[in-house]
Amino acid sequence: MIDHDRLFKELLSTFFAEFIQLFLPKVFAYLEPDSITFLNQEIFTDLSSGERREVDLLAKVQFQGQETCFLIHLENQSKAQAEFARRMFYYFARLHEKHKLPVYPVVIFSFDAPQRPEPTHYQVQFPDRKILDFNYAAI
Repeated sequence: MIDHDRLFKELLSTFFAEFIQLFLPKVFAYLEPDSITFLNQEIFTDLSSGERREVDLLAKVQFQGQETCFLIHLENQSKAQAEFARRMFYYFARLHEKHKLPVYPVVIFSFDAPQRPEPTHYQVQFPDRKILDFNYAAI
């Protein structure tokens, strides 16, 4: 059986700068392409279900003309999944906490059905206040 997930990650790693330039040109404009470093795969345990999850691809890059860095987290989602936006927020929060760097989250939705726009944000709000409005780029 072909390991599509591994091949997809390898393809993205090989052409990472080109991928960012094509799909996220505004991000490409402020990153230093020669600074791209891929970090070890992060593994998190979902405390409620005990299920282990790993981020698909995590790159550390420098802001152009600066010493400071940020992370680009790429996640490939091959099927529609309830609570996916919440999972993206959990990944963001854990990566931000661990690395103490800004995180630019990106999802590549690669499934054929259902054909509909997928959520690109996760919110927590009350009748009188919005507590959290987490957004990620969707491709």
